[in-house]
Amino acid sequence: MTAGRPSEGAGCINWWGFSPARDLLSTGPVRHEGEVNVLLVGSGDPRHILKTLSGLRDEDVLNVWLFENCMEVVARQMLLLYIALTPQETMGLNEKSETFLEVFGNSVIRSQTDETLKRAASQLLLHVSDIPDSDVHPCLNTSLLKFKERDELARIFKSWMQSSSTAPVSISKAWDYRVRQHLGTRYDSKKGCFDWDLNMKLHEKGCGVINKHQYVRWRESGLAFELREGVYQISNPTLLSFRVFNQRGDRVALRGYWGDIVSSPYLAFGIETEDQSLLKTQNGHHMKTAQDISFANMLEIFRLMYRRQERLATPPLSTEEQHPLTNIVAVRDLMCPKGVSVNFLPLDSLGKMVEKCKFAHFYDIIHFSASCAHHLGPDIRQIAAPDAVLIVELAKYILDLNKEQEAGFAQRVSSLCLEAGFQPSSEANSDDLHVFFQQHKDK
Repeated sequence: MTAGRPSEGAGCINWWGFSPARDLLSTGPVRHEGEVNVLLVGSGDPRHILKTLSGLRDEDVLNVWLFENCMEVVARQMLLLYIALTPQETMGLNEKSETFLEVFGNSVIRSQTDETLKRAASQLLLHVSDIPDSDVHPCLNTSLLKFKERDELARIFKSWMQSSSTAPVSISKAWDYRVRQHLGTRYDSKKGCFDWDLNMKLHEKGCGVINKHQYVRWRESGLAFELREGVYQISNPTLLSFRVFNQRGDRVALRGYWGDIVSSPYLAFGIETEDQSLLKTQNGHHMKTAQDISFANMLEIFRLMYRRQERLATPPLSTEEQHPLTNIVAVRDLMCPKGVSVNFLPLDSLGKMVEKCKFAHFYDIIHFSASCAHHLGPDIRQIAAPDAVLIVELAKYILDLNKEQEAGFAQRVSSLCLEAGFQPSSEANSDDLHVFFQQHKDK
């Protein structure tokens, strides 16, 4: 056994982000109002979309454009949005919050969640396979994707619908393979390694709400959210993907788990909250955990989304009754938030948008994940509105980086933003998780 590959802890595919959910309309010097166009580059999950959506005012219009590096992430984004937009009459807020977190952050799920996932995949398959333009749901708009990309989405949704007993890959074995590869000779003392990462890294960085028992359980098996009594033993197919390796000169695609195994899905919804009672401590220990906070935050996000939906009385795209036994919800029957659209972009679109008149000085907010910061370039300025806010996620919670590497990453990001024609925004709601820049007004 080797000494391990510490740089591989973050993985090569973003199933979740490395920073908490943000209301993007409130990130600039002043809150964006009116119609706002947002470009999310490599966010990996819909946390920013849901957080922003839950804070919308009645008069707000939000258009989100999503760019991801692979179709597996696009498919997962669509599934999580499908769950989030499922009507409350079909799925109550508690059940929705639990189901969302299970699918979002667990390598293994309950049978009930697996059935919900399969039903959702069947409807998303219909949605991408042969959907008339009139039936495009504004929050699941795949009309911009190429035919081959929609075919790939169809293949992914079909694979999710397969029986878990016939699944070609066990995610438990795939997870353990990654842990062994990452730790190498330290594998036999893995709990000590997990404890070090938690106490000396996550807790030192301000994530004291991440509970030791829950974090170690996730590091060992990939089970982050155990919200109900039940058996968690069915592989979550949405966390499996292909990765291409070179073997003796040949390129071989291997299916497995290639995401984060160190930082955790708790970062997205579980380390910050507006409810200060959830952050209380007793004798130096947090009384609530990141799991508790994640559930409370999802419950609040879905409650606010539903209240806005109810207040604006936007009907679904179809009035057909849903089957009372199966609770199968067609995409057209999902909640349809007024003034909101989510548009999925082709995989090669980032470099080509500058060639299209539609996107000239188009985006009011542009957000880059840490894993996609290398895509920052001068062309970004051509698609940014005159007063656009550019937000780039930093590497604070990529735990395999030391302090010097983390600082170097921040410096490199700042240089790329300056070279692209942006200037630091001193008035933005700054934090140590992102850098904020604005378009030069005189250019």
